[in-house]
Amino acid sequence: MVDRMVRDPFADEDVPDVEELLGALEDPDCRTIIRRLEEPMTASELSDECEIPLSTIYRKLDTMSDATLLDELTEVRGDGHHTTRYEIAFDEVRLVLEDDRSLEVDVSRPARTADERLADMWSEVSKEL
Repeated sequence: MVDRMVRDPFADEDVPDVEELLGALEDPDCRTIIRRLEEPMTASELSDECEIPLSTIYRKLDTMSDATLLDELTEVRGDGHHTTRYEIAFDEVRLVLEDDRSLEVDVSRPARTADERLADMWSEVSKEL
């Protein structure tokens, strides 16, 4: 069973903080992770693939998750343990200069199936039980 970690399953899309997003994209390790993350991978797999120490990988994954660049997929196993896999949560990131000279972030997300949206909602409901 795979459970997708989400911030708000009822929101159309998460709007990240501009500074968080730019900070994550500016980081060379985060960009390496993005380049290598072609399919969902665990932190250990990413550490090996990117040649980045595991302790650093965890910090970078947290930074990227906070910036809404990654989704966390939790695979629950029959033995009671779980495995977290990470996947890219965006197709495109654009910065827009608004009329008031502020920066606005526009993040295009992959389309979600009805099953994925239902799993997200169920995950949030089960947390409340």
